[in-house]
Amino acid sequence: MENKTMEQKALELARLIQDGKGDKLVVLDISELNSWTDYFVIATVASSAQSQGIQKQIKDYIKDNDLEVHKTNKKINDGEDWNLIDLGNIVVHLMSKEAREFYDLEKLWHAGRRLDF
Repeated sequence: MENKTMEQKALELARLIQDGKGDKLVVLDISELNSWTDYFVIATVASSAQSQGIQKQIKDYIKDNDLEVHKTNKKINDGEDWNLIDLGNIVVHLMSKEAREFYDLEKLWHAGRRLDF
């Protein structure tokens, strides 16, 4: 069985989110900028239902790819603004359009390397 790198897993998660109709996907390699994670996968979701569907797909992916959820935090505003899934080396951010614009993670982590997928 192929042993995937964390970068490959981050890119696969991005494609999975894209298949779930996540919008404006960005994968950032921030491994040189901090010590607590290597990749951010950031996507805009249109609704809580869409976010929950994508999260289910991510949970299935986690089981099949030797990952585990370290801690799941929710930025709560009716549970729809920002769902964060911490996989250790990869952190997935599913955000509403408003939260994405407000927190602007891409600008905050502008020194990170954007990965193409």
